[in-house]
Amino acid sequence: MSDVNPYGSRTLVVERDEISSVAYLCAPEGTVHGAVWLANHVPAPPTIDLNRLNSGLPPVAPRANTRHPSGRPPLGTLRSLWFEEGDGVALYENDELLAVIPGWADMTRAMPGYARDAIGETPFAWSLEEAGEGLSPRLAKARAYWEWRGGDGAWASFQQFVMGHLDRAVGSAGRFWDAGGGRLPTVGITERPPERGRPYTILSTVGMSCQRMPTVEQYIDRPDAYARVELAVATPRDPRDAARLFMWLGQYPWHSVTWLGHGHTARWYHRPETFPLGSAYSGVIMLAGLSGLPDLSGFTFGGDAVQWLWLVPVTADELQEAADGYEVLLPRLSADRLTRGT
Repeated sequence: MSDVNPYGSRTLVVERDEISSVAYLCAPEGTVHGAVWLANHVPAPPTIDLNRLNSGLPPVAPRANTRHPSGRPPLGTLRSLWFEEGDGVALYENDELLAVIPGWADMTRAMPGYARDAIGETPFAWSLEEAGEGLSPRLAKARAYWEWRGGDGAWASFQQFVMGHLDRAVGSAGRFWDAGGGRLPTVGITERPPERGRPYTILSTVGMSCQRMPTVEQYIDRPDAYARVELAVATPRDPRDAARLFMWLGQYPWHSVTWLGHGHTARWYHRPETFPLGSAYSGVIMLAGLSGLPDLSGFTFGGDAVQWLWLVPVTADELQEAADGYEVLLPRLSADRLTRGT
């Protein structure tokens, strides 16, 4: 079987023959990010079968590392449950949990994934039973999330909550654009024209925080405070130009299996003269707050705080400097770069 996650960024592939079965978590170009042995269908060998491995065939678990040393029948009906972030997946056999390949699986670091039939830890699989306490809440949340997301009115209700928060924070809404192109995650762009004494327009994404970003837990101790974001920009120019930044970055975390956070930078992908905030700049730095810009905090979803990251334009030289730590840029950054276009 094979199954693609809702964002199109990872594919689960189950490979099996008469001897064994294994599951792979792959990128669209074929790179394997995780792989876990599922079952032996013949008596297990006393040690790892290197000849089979070197032939590129699914591995066979050694006798001491399988709950079925005599082998077990071919796998039954399989179905998958993707993590909300899309970077990990659970595999069920006849509605019983068979294996989990989490987002932190990494074959290069001998972190394969978890299998029901595995005992202990091998390069092919770690025991699912031993990891069950930590994984069960994660899988329950994933199941509840996708059930909610597929329900009637889910997106409309979420959109209404975000728009209401922005109404209170920065004023009434103007135009609304789609930035998702019919692909998940669904992302829109809301325009907040000048009012409340500010002479500039504020634009914000609507929808990024509807799902957690991938990989955050691999870098942050408290992912619940950083896994959900929306992006914002202020501009005195034609808002349609600045909105192109969201077309660029709004779905990026899920399609590229990464995350965006305070201090992160992104280099504009096209010719410098096409950069939406002026040809003097070559990309953006993302800041959770900047003096002179409205405070957009205070919104939560799924029990997590949502961070609004302001996209502040930076030059090519500043992007290079930030590679050694974004803090070096902070003293020279101000809201003027956005609100005055300077």
